[in-house]
Amino acid sequence: MKIPGQKPDPRTLRPATQLVHGGTQRSQFGETSEAIFLTQGFVYESMERAEARFKGDEPGYVYSRYSNPTVVMFEERMALFEGAEAARATASGMAAVTASLMSLVKAGDHVVAARALFGACLYVVEDLLPRFGVSSTLVDGADLSQWRAAMRPETKVLFLESPTNPCLEVYDIAAIAAIAHDNGSLLVVDNVFATPILQKPLALGADCVVYSATKHIDGHGRCLGGVILASQELIDTHIHAFLRQTGPVLSPFNAWVLLKSLETLPLRVRQQMQSAERIADFLSGCQHIRLVRYPGRSDHPQADLVKRQMRGGGTLVSFEFAGGKAAAFAFANQLSIIKISNNLGDAKSLITHPATTTHQRLTPEARAALGVNDGLLRLSVGLEDADDLIDDLGAALAALDQHGLAAE
Repeated sequence: MKIPGQKPDPRTLRPATQLVHGGTQRSQFGETSEAIFLTQGFVYESMERAEARFKGDEPGYVYSRYSNPTVVMFEERMALFEGAEAARATASGMAAVTASLMSLVKAGDHVVAARALFGACLYVVEDLLPRFGVSSTLVDGADLSQWRAAMRPETKVLFLESPTNPCLEVYDIAAIAAIAHDNGSLLVVDNVFATPILQKPLALGADCVVYSATKHIDGHGRCLGGVILASQELIDTHIHAFLRQTGPVLSPFNAWVLLKSLETLPLRVRQQMQSAERIADFLSGCQHIRLVRYPGRSDHPQADLVKRQMRGGGTLVSFEFAGGKAAAFAFANQLSIIKISNNLGDAKSLITHPATTTHQRLTPEARAALGVNDGLLRLSVGLEDADDLIDDLGAALAALDQHGLAAE
C-alpha cells in the first residue's frame, strides 16, 4: 500500500509505469520530457575536481563515451523494467552481442552457441571469436543433451536466442542456464524476438540479456541501438571497461528516441501480438502454405515450453510456401500494405525472405539445417488493423492462384 507523501520504490511499480517514469533525471529547468544532453565532454569547476572525477573519487560525468545523462536514463529504465541490477547501452544490437561475448572470454576459452542464430551473430561466434583464440561449438538449441555434451572445462559462455530468427524455435532457458552454471559458465540470451514484455531471461537463470533496441524498443524504424543487462558485478567487471575503451556506445539522441519509445512498448507489443495470432491462424488455413510457425499456436513444436516461459507468442510469424523461392517472391511482390524490409518490430508490417537476406551468407546446407528454406518468409506484424493485413495477405495469395505460382 502506498504511504501518503512517500515516493514509491521504482522496483515496486508496475511495468507500464516503470516504462514511463523509470530512471528519469530532470535538470534545473524541470522539463516534463527527458532532456537530450548532446555533449561530448563536461566542464569541471577546478583542476582538483577534474582529477577527483577521473580517479572515481567524485561521482559525475567525464566523457560521453564513458557515460552520458540521457544514455544513463535509458540504461536505468531498461534495467528497472528487465529486473537487472545494471545495464549498458550500445550503438546497435550487434554491438551489444559482440561486446557481451568478447568481454567475457579470452584466448583459450570456449563458447557453446545454439546453431539457430541471426547471420551476424553466427559470424561473431564462428569467425570473429576464433581469430582471438576462442573456439566455439554449435548445437541444436532444443536438444539439451547436445548442450551437455558440448561443455568443456574451458567453456566460459553459452549463447542463444529464443525465439529464434527466423524459424521461431523456443529453447528452455532455465534448463540451459542450469547446464551452464553446473560447468561454472555464463549464459547470454538474445531476447529481441520475445521482447522484455513477453520473456524475462534473467528470472529464468540467464546471466546476461542483450537486445537490439533497433527492433521493438524503438518500434518505429528510426534509429539503431542496443543494450546489455546483467548483474552489477558482471557489468562493472567485464562490460563497462570493454565499452569504455573500444567505444561502441549509444548516442544521446538515439537514447532519447528510445526513451520515448519505451513509454508505448507494452501497448505496441500487445496489439502486434494480437494481430500476429490472427494472421497465423489465417495463414495456417491456406492450402499452398506448407508450414506456419508461431509460438502462440498449439501446433508449435515447443508449445508447452512457450506456455511456461513466455507471456505470449510474440509479433512475428514465419511461413513456408510449397512453391519455393518463386512462390515466396511472387507473393511478397503482390503485397501492398505489408512492406518488403529486413527489419522487424516496427509499427509497419514488414516481410523478408531470410534465405536471400538475413541468412544469405550461410551455405545452402547450413540454411537447410536451420530450416531456412527457399520458400520461407518472415512476417513482422505491425500496428495496422489486422483485418487490413489479412485482406492484403489474402489478395496476394489469390494473385498467386491466378498465375499458378503457389503450388509446387
